[in-house]
Amino acid sequence: MSNSVFVPGHITGFFTIENHEISLKNGSCGAGFLLTKGVRTTVEPADKLIINVNQGDSTVIDEVLSIMEMDNRFKITQDIQLPIGAGFGTSAASALSLVLALNDFLDLGYSRELCGQIAHMAEVNLGAGLGDVIAQTGHGMVLRTDSGAPGIGEVKSFEHDISIAWKTFGEIDTASIIQDPHHKEVISDVGLKYLEFFEEKSTIKNFLDFSYNFACETDLMSGEVKELVDYLNCQDNILGSSMAMLGNTVFAFAYDENAFKTLNIRGLHIDKLNNVGIVHD
Repeated sequence: MSNSVFVPGHITGFFTIENHEISLKNGSCGAGFLLTKGVRTTVEPADKLIINVNQGDSTVIDEVLSIMEMDNRFKITQDIQLPIGAGFGTSAASALSLVLALNDFLDLGYSRELCGQIAHMAEVNLGAGLGDVIAQTGHGMVLRTDSGAPGIGEVKSFEHDISIAWKTFGEIDTASIIQDPHHKEVISDVGLKYLEFFEEKSTIKNFLDFSYNFACETDLMSGEVKELVDYLNCQDNILGSSMAMLGNTVFAFAYDENAFKTLNIRGLHIDKLNNVGIVHD
């Protein structure tokens, strides 16, 4: 018997960095959205520990197993459906889907909050995204109003019928930005401003406008990302576009996916806003 859990990818539009001495309170506030693609982890019986990952290495898996103090005999298979290191929250989805799948497979009886806290700890230890795990417990568009792991931080979810397009130009080293004092100060000052505005009126237009303003004011966009973002923002049927935080990646929203199909942009992927969230198979 095997157990599988799917956790959606998460793109952040703008955020603040919230450091705390207690790791479970470490994190970020901000706003983002979930995709229909993400990471599916399957755990099944085996004579020894076997790890199969279709992208990258087993760093996240090793960290989760270390935190959980496990050396059991089982096979872990991860299907990572989005580019890694490009602002899609794949490391968080990898960690969270693994903890949830192990919880089901071994009948550990952990609450979803505890599973989320273990995944959050793995992210903190690896210097990865600090707000993705708690966001991935939501659905649709997600506003992170209080930082920290699930059960400690707080999120609000908003459902919308929206088509999404994205194109990535490669990776960004998240740790090099969120651990740099200058970047942290600029990001948190600008992010806090737009977070307060968005909490007052959490509309799609505000999310897209604030995401673009945040990307510009923090000077995080590469030249190729800004060129495509500005091009998409000039198209009549596209609601708005910005940079995925933190990745060398562009995203855009539209009510009709045909608005993207007519653009003929090489490497542009079309998706839908994920209003469901985590799925246990």
